[in-house]
Amino acid sequence: MWPITKIVLFTIIVPGVIVAVVPYMMVQIVSVRNSFSYLGIVPIILGVGLYGWCVWSFWAFGLGTPAPIDPPKNLVVQGPYKLVRNPMYVAVFLILCGEVALFSSMILLKFVLVFFIIVELLIRYYEEPVLRRKFGEAYTSYSQSVGRWIPRWGRDV
Repeated sequence: MWPITKIVLFTIIVPGVIVAVVPYMMVQIVSVRNSFSYLGIVPIILGVGLYGWCVWSFWAFGLGTPAPIDPPKNLVVQGPYKLVRNPMYVAVFLILCGEVALFSSMILLKFVLVFFIIVELLIRYYEEPVLRRKFGEAYTSYSQSVGRWIPRWGRDV
């Protein structure tokens, strides 16, 4: 299967369900409530752009895709991964926060908060240990230099 096919399938199945299907099922609103809600479009656009940059970085530098069936072969520390360790999740959260604003939805906000807790636990107790085993000292050094969620300005990887 071609890498682009894996990327598209993964994007539709995983983040696509999280940022499109679940919010639609929770909100089911076809129009926004006020003109302030349109500001939600800004983080949605930023999130989509960041997600694309992450996918490109996985392919260009990691020689793989975000799909678990074809993970990166190299530790990706370039592009958005130079700023934070989890930019793909940041992209998803940007999109979700934009949807919270766009739909003025408290239930969607609660979903985002619960989803963040689940992702934080997944990263700490599954993804990071797997990456430490796979990439060893390179990942340990990277994780000490680059923040999980918030950039640590002034540090080099």
